[in-house]
Amino acid sequence: MATEGPAVRRVQVAEHPRLLKLKEMFNSKFGSIPKFYVRAPGRVNIIGEHIDYCGYSVLPMAVEQDMLIAVEPVKTHVLQLANTNPLYPDFSTSANNIQIDKTKPLWHNYFLCGFKGIQEHFGLSDLTGMNCLVDGNIPPSSGLSSSSALVCCAGLVTLTVLGMNLSKVELAEICAKSERYIGTEGGGMDQSISFLAEEGTAKLIEFSPLRATDVKLPSGAVFVIANSCVEMNKAATSHFNIRVMECRLAAKLLAKHKSLPWKEVLRLEEVQAKLGISLEEMLLITEDALHPEPYSPEELCKCLGISLQELKTQILSPNTQDVLTFKLYQRAKHVYSEAARVLQFKKICEEAPDNMVQLLGELMNQSHMSCRDMYECSCPELDQLVDICRKFGAQGSRLTGAGWGGCTVSIVPADKLSSFLANVHEAYYQRSNRSLAPEKQSLFATKPGEDLWLIDI
Repeated sequence: MATEGPAVRRVQVAEHPRLLKLKEMFNSKFGSIPKFYVRAPGRVNIIGEHIDYCGYSVLPMAVEQDMLIAVEPVKTHVLQLANTNPLYPDFSTSANNIQIDKTKPLWHNYFLCGFKGIQEHFGLSDLTGMNCLVDGNIPPSSGLSSSSALVCCAGLVTLTVLGMNLSKVELAEICAKSERYIGTEGGGMDQSISFLAEEGTAKLIEFSPLRATDVKLPSGAVFVIANSCVEMNKAATSHFNIRVMECRLAAKLLAKHKSLPWKEVLRLEEVQAKLGISLEEMLLITEDALHPEPYSPEELCKCLGISLQELKTQILSPNTQDVLTFKLYQRAKHVYSEAARVLQFKKICEEAPDNMVQLLGELMNQSHMSCRDMYECSCPELDQLVDICRKFGAQGSRLTGAGWGGCTVSIVPADKLSSFLANVHEAYYQRSNRSLAPEKQSLFATKPGEDLWLIDI
């Protein structure tokens, strides 16, 4: 249950090759052995892209790929972080002086987000130090939430070292909020599924208040993740935050259009809730209130009756203050239509009609089209990969994660899986000579994975 804390498992490290290897590397690095390990899974978002930060429900599942941290509390006040991947350099800092540089999304900053989130939640100032060795097998910058899994892992590590307790929901909300220290204005899906996932089921994640509902996926189909091999770190560019601000501005203009108190409105869902109308009606209001041509900052100020200074300092995020055009109509259309697709997807899963896989696939295809055309968060490689997946048997295929690179997710009838994997591998990876390191995990079928847990030894 979500009211409980993360699961604690007692294991024999010797029986788990990955834990044993991590223990040996830890000993080599720090000259001691870990006291416990923490695991947090990555996730794949099946449908509901770029709408969590607008207040709408999403439909992800945890995957088997994860972040794993070996931990030893120490008596000094020094936080020492190391990574099994030599590409990520060691880092150490005072546990009582956490500084997170928003201009550089370095790997250790994600750990610091989770650490600082727990520290601030409890209002603690005199923290013990720890040695941590991080091992991840989620492909980085692939849209499978490696960064959020690290934030969640770090949050649970810190909680455990402090001897404190929180529910999974509380932890998810703290970690979602604390990841914003890195400068990304995310919505909370990634952290929520990392804590609330259960093996064998996807989840409808709803916000305000945070809650998760099981969604039983069709037994005759498999979800396949394919990596486009185009890396996208959403904290390293302003693409992501620009979309968040465009949605915020659209919400304010729609609220003003309907004579609502627009200054306190931040999310598109709030406009719908205040009006008490359907998503379909919100799409009609969007057509009526917003124009397809991009808005300049000057036009936005005129529409809202505010100065350019007020727009920049009171509404926009620091890395979007110099943006020259904002596409409000397109972003709102995507969000309201995508939110409707999520609810339709859940309804089809519940009713389980004979053509269920086909219907779910159609919704995923519509989602990709909207992400590509209305939200403009795809890229040529993702579009090519989606087309190849559909050509070789996927009933539906779409980008997953923030986009602009990363992965696709496809729904494939189980009896077509082996030919699908072989054909997609040849058409996308071999023909284009995308030779990948094993950790890229270019193409794999996945089933709903487990939630975050603590390994006690």
